[in-house]
Amino acid sequence: MRYPRRLSVFLAIVCAHVAPFSSAAEVKPNVILILADDLGFETIGANGGESYRTPELDRLAAAGARFTQCYAQPLCTPTRVQLMTGQSNVRNYINFGTMDPTLTTFAHHFQRAGYRTAIAGKWQLGREKGLPQIFGFQESYLWQHTRRPPRYANPGIEHNGEPLDFKNGEYGPDLIHGFVHDFISRHRAEPFMIYYPMVLPHSPYQPTPDSKDWDPKAIGEQVNQAPSHFKDMVEYMDKLVGQLTAHLESLGLRENTLIVFLGDNGTGKGMRSQFLGREFIGAKGSTVDAGMHVPLIVNWPGRVPAGVVNSDLVDTADFPPTLCAAAGIPVPASPTLDGRSFWPQARGEKGTPREWLYAWYSPRQNNDLSVREFAFTARHKLYRSGEFFDVERDPGETKPLVVASLTGEASAAAQKLRAALERFTDARPARLDALAAKNTAGKAPKQPAGKKN
Repeated sequence: MRYPRRLSVFLAIVCAHVAPFSSAAEVKPNVILILADDLGFETIGANGGESYRTPELDRLAAAGARFTQCYAQPLCTPTRVQLMTGQSNVRNYINFGTMDPTLTTFAHHFQRAGYRTAIAGKWQLGREKGLPQIFGFQESYLWQHTRRPPRYANPGIEHNGEPLDFKNGEYGPDLIHGFVHDFISRHRAEPFMIYYPMVLPHSPYQPTPDSKDWDPKAIGEQVNQAPSHFKDMVEYMDKLVGQLTAHLESLGLRENTLIVFLGDNGTGKGMRSQFLGREFIGAKGSTVDAGMHVPLIVNWPGRVPAGVVNSDLVDTADFPPTLCAAAGIPVPASPTLDGRSFWPQARGEKGTPREWLYAWYSPRQNNDLSVREFAFTARHKLYRSGEFFDVERDPGETKPLVVASLTGEASAAAQKLRAALERFTDARPARLDALAAKNTAGKAPKQPAGKKN
């Protein structure tokens, strides 16, 4: 497979020096971050999922570290902005489908450290042709960059911003995966970092090439849809992960490559799966557990011990400092960097676990400018509006508890979470809301913080 000549934009990033994890004498590891699209915690066999076969991910989990309390934002773009920048959405999120081009991403840090960088998969962060390069990715092979064509059968892709259209029965995830393999092969003699935001298994739920009803002549995203195809899409995604590890092994790179896998939000709303012997319903777009709880697997042979299962809280803002720590790359010291490295925990060490997570969630999609702001632990959740839940007993958040009547552990948790929220009281720059109001379709007034969507 041949690709047009890659674009390259070199950015100067001023970073404060911190001690790297590894010594300068060590070979720089390759890093691959895989982000599945609309894949909740309950879908992976290693986590207790019973509806889908995920043998490749299960193997990565068994041979590495599996985290049981990783949380994303409830929607695609908010998670991607947070994941790439290490900052909470309260500080930098503008609106759906957009990311501020002045922001620093983990790709900048890796490029500065001498890595070849690439992004392949779903973009959804702005339509300007050179944006991936501005954000630190020297090469890009993306769906939904400058336009929105089909993503599955006979898709449209942009390579470094140049449109490519396929009409001969090609499958979008295979094309993207082929680019990833090609990039690895071309740069196997130098350190590389690949951000691989998969398009699978997001709706529309259409056949894969492994499905019995696969139609290589299908055109568009309104055809051949059925909820039953979600299973095929999850299992095809898993197969691609296995092909990736096999490719690394064939090139002798597996022992020096860190693979991190997670989901970008909960499973699509209403999708029913079997999880630990019960029915589990996906709730993408909602701030309940089923909308935010995602799988997280970290695998690096010889560096991440096999069989690690960790229940520490992990936020998507934690990934830039974690990936940089694993690669021994300095991260800039900043009071607005909300991420915290969980690399020690991936290695089976204690690390510095979080006591709580904070979320500022506002879809900013169409005319929805609503805001839900909350802090939570694995057991309790407090909204800025005052709603308090025991999410272990009430995962659907149907029965708010009266904070004034709480005692014992619940009362202490409410106090801790209230203090956490206070830390972010003035964190939202006013200019961002002005930009969001300008960019978002419609003129709906901003709703009070904490009001439900």
